[in-house]
Amino acid sequence: MDDPLTIKPDVNSKIVGRAQGIYAFASQSDFSFLMVLNFVFTEGKYNGSTLSVLGSDHIPFKVREMPIVGGSGVFRFARGYAQARTYDDRVLHTIEEYNVYVFHY
Repeated sequence: MDDPLTIKPDVNSKIVGRAQGIYAFASQSDFSFLMVLNFVFTEGKYNGSTLSVLGSDHIPFKVREMPIVGGSGVFRFARGYAQARTYDDRVLHTIEEYNVYVFHY
């Protein structure tokens, strides 16, 4: 994936970076993905910084929690978690909302 990272869960919202990574089916018994995801910031005070997510995304859950396992730039040594919610699910695209809680140096 290489999707726009916006301030609000709206395709017309200001783009502040990219959500880049890969996901793959992670279970034979339920609908979940292994997420390898970087939030790459290209605007404002976080420009040039990244946050890294690595974890299981259980799609049927209303809120899915995944760990923040690192970062770069402003987010060097980052640790925390991201909560994902499906905001809009259409045939050709899905809008996901991520609320991120992170400690960093």
